[in-house]
Amino acid sequence: MPRPLAFALILLFSAPALAQDQVPAILSMKERAETIDRWLEIRFETVLPRLMRKENVDMWVVIAREYNEDPVIETMLPATWLAARRRTILVFFDRGEAQGVERLAVARYDVGKAIQGTWNPEEVPDQWERLRQVIEERDPKAIALNRSKTFALADGLTDSELDSFLEAVPDKYDERLVSGERLAIGWLETRIPEEMQVYPGVVKIARSIIAEGLSESVIQPGATTTTDVEWWYRDRIAELTLDTWFHPSVSVQRADAPARGEGFASRPEEQTILPGDLLHVDFGITYLRLNTDTQMHAYVLRPGENEAPAGLREALSTANRLQDILTSQFASGRTGNEILKAALEQAKREGIRPSIYTHPIGFHGHAAGPTIGLWDRQDGVPGPGDYPLFPQTAHSIELNATVAVPEWSGKDVRIMLEEDAFFDGENTWYIDPRMEELLLIPRPRR
Repeated sequence: MPRPLAFALILLFSAPALAQDQVPAILSMKERAETIDRWLEIRFETVLPRLMRKENVDMWVVIAREYNEDPVIETMLPATWLAARRRTILVFFDRGEAQGVERLAVARYDVGKAIQGTWNPEEVPDQWERLRQVIEERDPKAIALNRSKTFALADGLTDSELDSFLEAVPDKYDERLVSGERLAIGWLETRIPEEMQVYPGVVKIARSIIAEGLSESVIQPGATTTTDVEWWYRDRIAELTLDTWFHPSVSVQRADAPARGEGFASRPEEQTILPGDLLHVDFGITYLRLNTDTQMHAYVLRPGENEAPAGLREALSTANRLQDILTSQFASGRTGNEILKAALEQAKREGIRPSIYTHPIGFHGHAAGPTIGLWDRQDGVPGPGDYPLFPQTAHSIELNATVAVPEWSGKDVRIMLEEDAFFDGENTWYIDPRMEELLLIPRPRR
């Protein structure tokens, strides 16, 4: 590893020791590319063969055209490729334990250093004809294509490309075609150890930006609006040369306003932030091809206050307890719907008013893997909720608890939390320590 990159990663890994609002070190674009490509080679060497053998598939064909990329192929391209080139066809053929998985590109170019180009248009003018040759030369028993009715992320093969594939490949292979759904989801959801060494720093960056926005350096009560803070986040993300996969949202709950409704179908209206407000932020970044998704709360101190009302603090503790209940139900092989049902039942037995809508996180914000509830589907989610939980996967523990706050005349408040967590097959741990105390605006002097 080049010494500048190694030093930058040391700074990144040491991020938890930084002050809460201080943004950890961020790698240069070149260093990011080196890291992404190194991870990609490791994934091809470890994740890919394990998945293909697990699913009894000896050939996986991934096809995409420039600017209409299969979600899977986007994660297989080298860092300097921002899109597929013309038509890019990747062929992975498992030659067995001894020889490993052959990686070929039926394309004009090598796809980085990891995938060798195998088409010379001067020799074989038609790209589909070359694909036919590659398949017949290897005579696979099962050919997986990315087609799925359940998961959009595994349904990347377009109808026109499928038609061309079927026209090019001999009929005898039709009965060998299988869905690549499990391969695609498995590839996308699996986190390798090298990614998990860095993911805490990625989440720390996101949480530091949130905390910076929820502070007196950004918010002047009585003047700053929720929309002002949302756009401050967008500017700050751009300033740090990062990206986001959704527009941040900032909302307010307060003692003398109607309780927030149950739904999330529309964004809250813009409001001026005032002393005594409970602020909520939903925020995520994309960095090193990994995504974050975090929701946090802050309380705006009234004159003479140095902490939030006890009822709000207790409400946060209740939501933390709901998190614990949910993650205690995580077990390999349990489906999202099974986990949801068990967690809701336990929470209700404990007197909590819960709502759970947890999803995987990783290469995408709403990523590949089991859906554990939707805000409007607390009875389970057919299809994505029937997918099982696997080890070495990351999840956004997204939920809310409704709690009556005595200091607000018994008014209901929803504590809406979202924390990124990792399931290793036995234990679930938060990638960066979760929120257990409300942020305060302004920060108390120590």
